[in-house]
Amino acid sequence: MEGLLLSIHVLAGIVFVGGSAIAASLFPRYAPVAAEVAVGSAAVDAPTPVPTERNRAVAVALHRVTRGYGLFGIVVPVVGIAAAMVQGRIGEIWITVSMILTAVAGGLLALQIYPRQSEALATPDGGERLRKLSMLAGIYNLLWATVVVLMIVRPGSATA
Repeated sequence: MEGLLLSIHVLAGIVFVGGSAIAASLFPRYAPVAAEVAVGSAAVDAPTPVPTERNRAVAVALHRVTRGYGLFGIVVPVVGIAAAMVQGRIGEIWITVSMILTAVAGGLLALQIYPRQSEALATPDGGERLRKLSMLAGIYNLLWATVVVLMIVRPGSATA
């Protein structure tokens, strides 16, 4: 049972957390902006548009992946808690810190990243919102990276 739970936990983490992390990180690159950026100077008659990778359809798809994989990602902490209980590790500090960081990451995705993606699609701005989304995605990824390190190092573990 322990092996099965750990396998589901790790695979769900790779697929769902990894997928939502990638989608959240790539969204700002493809989301539409209100004005095209142009390269040129006052000495040049007509500015040359910068080729952009903006693509609303890709941004919409990434937005859906962020939501869907974020929702399915709930499997990771649920199965992780079950695995910790089966192993008798539920009271260890690294499990507690991992659960707290997981809750913070989930809250960040649900309460900040996904709603801001929706706003960026509904009413594109000059890019300010996308810069904030990039920062939030970076924090989201850093939280998950910290959880992975805790899972490997297991500080305070009875068998570390």
